[in-house]
Amino acid sequence: MLSYSISQRTFHFRQPAGTSRGVYTTRHSWFITLTDSSRPGVSGMGECAPLPNLSCDDIPAYEQTLASLCRMTVSTGTIDYTLWRPYPSMLFGMETAMRRLANGCDVIYDTPFTRGEVGIPINGLVWMGNHEEMCRRMEEKIQSGFRCVKLKIGAIDFEEEVDLIRRIRDRFSPESIELRLDANGAFAPQDALSKLHLLSRFHIHSIEQPIRQHQWREMASICKSSPIPIALDEELIGVNIPEMKAALLDTIRPSYIILKPSLHGGLYGSEEWIRLADERGIGSWVTSALESNVGLSAIAQFAAQVYGCPPQMPQGLGTGQLFTDNVESPVEMVGDQLYYHPYPIANDAE
Repeated sequence: MLSYSISQRTFHFRQPAGTSRGVYTTRHSWFITLTDSSRPGVSGMGECAPLPNLSCDDIPAYEQTLASLCRMTVSTGTIDYTLWRPYPSMLFGMETAMRRLANGCDVIYDTPFTRGEVGIPINGLVWMGNHEEMCRRMEEKIQSGFRCVKLKIGAIDFEEEVDLIRRIRDRFSPESIELRLDANGAFAPQDALSKLHLLSRFHIHSIEQPIRQHQWREMASICKSSPIPIALDEELIGVNIPEMKAALLDTIRPSYIILKPSLHGGLYGSEEWIRLADERGIGSWVTSALESNVGLSAIAQFAAQVYGCPPQMPQGLGTGQLFTDNVESPVEMVGDQLYYHPYPIANDAE
């Protein structure tokens, strides 16, 4: 017989994490722990971590809703995706908890990655800050061995950001350093193309979400004319029905979509997005959404499962060192790759 418990934990960032939507200093997560009376001593844990003011299931009655869904699931032993679809961060936690319980350890998918045979290349993430801070963080990433670096832009003066990117390109060619940008919707629709043309001088791999979501017509026009490939991220939030997903992709026609399971439908919904994108020749990669190591491990395993080992493109999984008080995990960052050390971990987030 299945049973569940829910616990909470607040994590603390090593340094403030700045985005165009504000600055994070703490991160709050809920953890589902599943047990089965027929398997004493075995449990499975999943992390539910909605992003404030961004996740479609960032709701006041979050824990009560999560508990209600958990009760229905343990009573039947299966996930009813019709009920869970509107709550992607909760679904991600339940999916991963059930897989871990079934396997009796942290492993969700058996791949060369979880067997410790290969690593997953990831992009180095440079958070928003003032000009000097971003320059210093960029230097640190490059010195650590990263060959793909993602800069979050949109929080400081645009000319200062352009100057930073220019300085990077003066020192590092596109062949030595791949640059990805994430605007988090910071550009105004009427200014976006002129800024994208200016940025294109610096051989940018892609830019995420140049304008805010829910502007399909404007985003479609930008994707059609942009000299830089456009990747959608926030645009996918709350689009949980397959028909709506297909309509979004057919209307906007981005070059890439970026999947965060906690935001974009859990593992089930992310697989759906990837399949629909593949059918339309749209690329994708997976990234974490400021989860603790419990969630990060699951997302890394998912990336290895859906894209192969190692994936052809760097993934966005470099969040394991963000917190001063993260939980123990078998994932470890070495240079610009994430590795998995195959051993069972204690399912304890308290």
